[in-house]
Amino acid sequence: MLAMTGSSEAPVVVTGATGRLGGRVARRLAERGVAQRLLVRSPERAPALPGATVVPGGYGDRDAVLRGLSGARTVFMVSASESADRISQHRAFVDAAVEAGVEHLVYVSFFGAAPDAVFTLARDHFHTEEHIRGRGLAHTFLRDNFYAELVPDLVGADGVIRGPAGQGRTAFVAQDDIADAAAAVLAGPDDHAGAVYDLTGPESLTLDAAAAILSEQQGRTVTYRSETVEEAYASRASYGAPRWQLDAWVSTYTAIAAGQLDGVTGAVARLTGRAATPLAEVLAVRGGA
Repeated sequence: MLAMTGSSEAPVVVTGATGRLGGRVARRLAERGVAQRLLVRSPERAPALPGATVVPGGYGDRDAVLRGLSGARTVFMVSASESADRISQHRAFVDAAVEAGVEHLVYVSFFGAAPDAVFTLARDHFHTEEHIRGRGLAHTFLRDNFYAELVPDLVGADGVIRGPAGQGRTAFVAQDDIADAAAAVLAGPDDHAGAVYDLTGPESLTLDAAAAILSEQQGRTVTYRSETVEEAYASRASYGAPRWQLDAWVSTYTAIAAGQLDGVTGAVARLTGRAATPLAEVLAVRGGA
């Protein structure tokens, strides 16, 4: 079902190809005629693409990862699913990449990754970046802002976005823009060795502004209601989520309030040759839902 390219060049390994971002990147590489290997946990869900082979392997399965990365020079690393041990999974994968002889790792990080970032999961990305640097791999970090496609998911059943974001701003970025940028990097990784790209949308928006855009797209009234941090934890306690996940959910908003998701860059335009996509346009394509 999946064709193998006849090229003698080492394939690019793409992780996460069964997901939203990795799948987009894999399709763009196929369109460019880039030979690739899709390293996925569920091979039956991998896209059928010309010039691509599929190999099974999760980040924590060292032997499978070694087989999947064998002979590869460049790897596109999507972060593992959110979990309490995500950093450990990332470190194990990076260590396996070094052992397999990978030379260049293109890692999907997060905007403002830092050891003391307000958004708790941005700290995971910082520590992953540091591990990649420490292992001596050539690397490119794509620090994405919050995905524009996920903005509708912030809305409750009553049409209200709730969270302690205050009047902070976020430069929501389209996954298609990220994928186009990633494909450009993967097509010529040597030109991007050591680079850190902050990928954002073309505008920084408050949640009030995002709610107004959603209202127009969905044909209903969507509003934003600021919570206190205490109210945010209380309103989410009923989900029975572990503490680390509650912290991640709430700090999504407190990071916005702290100004750590604010700021527009030109990285998408530099890498893709076109302007970043506004939130309204992303939601129009998605149908606002």
